[in-house]
Amino acid sequence: MAYLRNALPQLTGNLFLTDGGLETTLIFLDGLELPDFAAFHLLKSKEGEQILRRYYLSYAELAKKFKTGLILESATWRANPDWAFKLGYTRQELAEVNRKAIHLLDEIRKKYESPDMPVVISGCIGPRGDGYIPSLVMSVEEAIQYHTAQITAFCETNADLVTAMTLNYAEEAIGIASAAKEFEIPVVISFTVETDGHLPTGQTLKDAIEQTDRATGFYPTYYMLNCAHPSHFESTLRPGESWMRRIGGIRANSSKKSHEELNESTELDIGNPEELGQHYARLTKLLPQFNIMGGCCGTDCRHVEQIAIACTPLFQGFTK
Repeated sequence: MAYLRNALPQLTGNLFLTDGGLETTLIFLDGLELPDFAAFHLLKSKEGEQILRRYYLSYAELAKKFKTGLILESATWRANPDWAFKLGYTRQELAEVNRKAIHLLDEIRKKYESPDMPVVISGCIGPRGDGYIPSLVMSVEEAIQYHTAQITAFCETNADLVTAMTLNYAEEAIGIASAAKEFEIPVVISFTVETDGHLPTGQTLKDAIEQTDRATGFYPTYYMLNCAHPSHFESTLRPGESWMRRIGGIRANSSKKSHEELNESTELDIGNPEELGQHYARLTKLLPQFNIMGGCCGTDCRHVEQIAIACTPLFQGFTK
């Protein structure tokens, strides 16, 4: 039962951890081959399912250690039609693998959830095109039609919300949020930005958030930023501006490299985990609703642990 859809505990303002860079961890640290970063493909085998389970358990143990909440994000960033069909999935098989990804997280929730450690399950939605390059720009209506199937699959499970990550233009965000609104499931929109703090289209983060809110009647529960280093966007944040209250989470890259440089990299750049944690601590002073913390490309448990070390004391004894 998706009993948290109408009462998401991360909205209380307490600290919630989530995972790091799933795909880069599996490829560079575990030595796996993931065609097109399709982590969901591992669910085709028992061995692959166990690999994913171990990955999520490591973050559940971190949340338990630091006494925080936990958001489990499904391994379905590439589990949408264009990417899945390249791997030979039928529509029925694609729907099933999306449901299976949530079932795996539900098993972990049952093991770890307690009054002191709420566990939230999120169905992860990725962009139709390249996360770094807005080469395939849909209209809002096209985005609604394209992403509805995956959202439908999540609604048939115990997913508490859906989270669209690495979005690089507003129309796709609006389409996803509109489709989620139709199904009455909470949705989180996570944009990515370039080294100048702007979306790959050149639009400012402020304008993208405000455009999405206007078009959907403020339906997204909150917004996030992912797949960019904090140094890429810190300078664009303006304390006191109302749009910044809409940002609830950050899943930053460990590397300060641009998207173009990351695309060309053959080695993993893990950056500096301790420095990343300090960046997150500073961001809590700029973003009044920021309480959901994880990582993206190049990050793993080391980074999320340093984030927890830096930020857990900031949340102890009070609610933001």
